[in-house]
Amino acid sequence: MYVRPLRAWVLALPLLIAACGTPPHKEMDQAQGAIDAARAAGADRYAPEAFKAATNSLALSTQAVEQRDYRLALNHALESRERAQNAARLAAEAQGALRADLERSITEVSNLLVQANGRLTTAEKTRVARRTIADAKKSIAAAAEQLQKARTAAQGQEFNAAETALAAAKERVTQAITRLDEAMSPPAARRRK
Repeated sequence: MYVRPLRAWVLALPLLIAACGTPPHKEMDQAQGAIDAARAAGADRYAPEAFKAATNSLALSTQAVEQRDYRLALNHALESRERAQNAARLAAEAQGALRADLERSITEVSNLLVQANGRLTTAEKTRVARRTIADAKKSIAAAAEQLQKARTAAQGQEFNAAETALAAAKERVTQAITRLDEAMSPPAARRRK
């Protein structure tokens, strides 16, 4: 009576062991591929927490394989792949937001340069000191150069470098506008300040 169930169990045991007894190499490879894709998308810089969670999950999967807990290894590998894909998505969103902010800043600095050049033209037609005009020209030229550096950095997705160059450009052109406005203001208005 007990021979049949025992025989069925003995015959099913190798299948059960084969199903649960192999490391999830395919899933771990997929997770590693997703991590590599996320790194290529900039997730290590723009979504560091999500990227780190993905790499940690893959490390846990490897540890589970070493401990021969293949079910846990599979769970961690699947989790790692999902987290890596999420990190890549977050990185793309962050880069999109940075790019949009940079475009707004580039437009703002470009408009300031137009204003500065307009004021410079007006200052050259009035009795503004040559030194003030020469200093303003230098500042405007330096700001235009910084703006070009920012555009180049933004195209290369070097957002920090672009932000730094834009900040320098904005500061220089704003100072030039302020100096030109002060130089062109009537003497009575300058004394009241």
